[in-house]
Amino acid sequence: MAICELRGLVKRYKEVTALNHFDLEVKEGEILGLLGPNGSGKTTAINCLLGLLRYDEGEVSVYGQSPDSRDPGLKGRIGLVPSDLAYFEELSVLDNLRYFAGLYESDKHRQKRMTGEAIAFTGLEKYRKFAAKKLSGGLKRRLNIACGIVHSPEFLVLDEPTLALDAQSRNYVLDGVRKLNQNGSTVLYTTHYLEEAQDLCDRIVIIDQGRNMATGTLQELIGLIDATESVHIELSSQEDQGRVLDLCRSFDGLVDLTGNAGSLTVKLAPPGHHLARLIDILRQEGIAYSTIYSQLPSLNDVFLSLTGKALRE
Repeated sequence: MAICELRGLVKRYKEVTALNHFDLEVKEGEILGLLGPNGSGKTTAINCLLGLLRYDEGEVSVYGQSPDSRDPGLKGRIGLVPSDLAYFEELSVLDNLRYFAGLYESDKHRQKRMTGEAIAFTGLEKYRKFAAKKLSGGLKRRLNIACGIVHSPEFLVLDEPTLALDAQSRNYVLDGVRKLNQNGSTVLYTTHYLEEAQDLCDRIVIIDQGRNMATGTLQELIGLIDATESVHIELSSQEDQGRVLDLCRSFDGLVDLTGNAGSLTVKLAPPGHHLARLIDILRQEGIAYSTIYSQLPSLNDVFLSLTGKALRE
């Protein structure tokens, strides 16, 4: 079931079209990745979805309601972790969370439980009395997440939450997102890091120049392009190269075959289990090799094929 839908969304800033008839659907229980380069329209789409930005054309529905709804029940079901740090620098970790908990809950005992759970979830127990401005970059990101999840939202929107983080802090955040999803939150996750989308998300939307270029699982997206699997082989003896080339020429799905000085590359389509097949054949023929590995198409290949440019450009 879709809990959030954007249909034909258009947002213009004078001469710039930030969203160009953009469509998006978030299904209950999933982690949906919104993947695109900086300036592709990710944050604009998020702001329209949350009712923070007016759009020029199209429709937005969240739990069957307009994001402009004044229904406090709707607001309580949604959480936002923005790309910019959204808390009070002068307040302590605990006081920040007390403030955000108070926006959703008036009962002091429930507020205390909510803040305690958010602090524990983000691993900020040792820093609860620290002023936010005194925290490291990674801890600031954790506090940003804690403020967005303190009310245990059913639908959580995270806008590039790992921006400018080191690898260790990034992994901590990604593990936290997985746990939130396992605990029942539906997640919309925007990023321009393809490895995050590939490893974290159930489905991925590729956005570029404000348009939905493609939507699907990783395998569904790879299936949209003319993809090949490349198997690279380093033979133990160059004398076996001719035999291996002859064997490979008989393969179904052979796209390209090259060999030089005992080093071979076999390109086959569609991508699949060609590596295991080649290993079996070499073993049966008694042909020794020092190295063999496969290169499968990636999300970056999909992005390059659909947009004509690499993700980082």
